[in-house]
Amino acid sequence: MATIELTSDNFEASVQESDILFVDFWASWCGPCRQFAPTYEAASEAHPDITFGSVNTEEQQELASAAEITSIPTLMAFRDGILVFAQPGALPPAAFDKVIAGVQGLDMDDVRRQIAEQQG
Repeated sequence: MATIELTSDNFEASVQESDILFVDFWASWCGPCRQFAPTYEAASEAHPDITFGSVNTEEQQELASAAEITSIPTLMAFRDGILVFAQPGALPPAAFDKVIAGVQGLDMDDVRRQIAEQQG
């Protein structure tokens, strides 16, 4: 699946409707963002069962602000509508593969239990 463009109009729905959603916050002037783009695109093609989205922080400043993006690129991962990963910086392919495998391998019942404990 190709990477989808996320905007303030479709971001929340994409988070809620996707089993797993990776989000790349980037800008065209950002060198590390341009460096990471081929890795991100290759991963989206290698994992058709995962949704990969991108947010152009220049065009979606309000969305980037709401997501508290202070450095780009920033990579986020949502699983079952829950933010499970957020990290600034461009990842090399092997490291990104480990992040993908880690998100896929999460025990979401355990994640929900931990969230409930933190909130309670």
